[in-house]
Amino acid sequence: MAVQREIHAKSVLTKSGISDYSVNCYSGCLHNCVYCYARYMRKFTGHVEPWGQYLDVKINAPEVLAREVTRKPAGRIFFSSACDGWQSAERKYELTRRCLKIAADAGFGISTLTKSALISRDLDILSSAPDASLGCTITTLDESLRRKIEPAASSSTDRIRVLERASEMGVRTYIFCGPLLPGITDTPGNIEAMFARLSQLNVNSILVDKLNFRSGVLESMLEFLGRFQPRLIPVYRKLYLDPQEYEAYVDNLRVRVEQISRSAGLEERVEIICR
Repeated sequence: MAVQREIHAKSVLTKSGISDYSVNCYSGCLHNCVYCYARYMRKFTGHVEPWGQYLDVKINAPEVLAREVTRKPAGRIFFSSACDGWQSAERKYELTRRCLKIAADAGFGISTLTKSALISRDLDILSSAPDASLGCTITTLDESLRRKIEPAASSSTDRIRVLERASEMGVRTYIFCGPLLPGITDTPGNIEAMFARLSQLNVNSILVDKLNFRSGVLESMLEFLGRFQPRLIPVYRKLYLDPQEYEAYVDNLRVRVEQISRSAGLEERVEIICR
């Protein structure tokens, strides 16, 4: 059973390499995605539980953010860089929702990215904000596979429904197709199925990325592969240990994504960030 505790944060509006700022109302993420790069954050929390099995709830996040937006220059805030701001605990605490409202009222731009259909609850804020975008991660349309790699996240179908509703309400939308997992979700069949469905959506852009072997990711993937696809273990080890092999793989992936995006008529909206 996951460990959950309430904590008090000193700051929540932090500088970010993704945007001007990021806000994370939670530390940890119970979606427990096998590829999540944010698992490196565990070393800063004091938790002994594995990533995906603990959650710290920053119960004072809205009060802290309300002070910080008056002290720092206005900019764009990314919700959220090291957790999913709409994971299950958000139904109870509504911390991300309250922080969205504070940011919008203070004139900050808002970017969101989630794997949770709960974000549809906050479309009233996003649709009325002067500068907001809503993004959903979609890695596969195969629900059986999705449940294995993103165990506690919303289904891809539900995420697509959120994007459709957001677009209808005038919210700028985008999709993050990543990370594409070697031999699992980077297959032509999986990418073609995703792009065929996504071509029907009125989204502004589709970002595609590779798997990043950051701290703890290889170990997580190897554990996953040991249970579901042991034949791929040597492939992942080689990609991790051999920089030239990894670079060649990324180059090949980029070419395949470009070809499939052209076939789906998405070349103008697909941005390949697997560099």
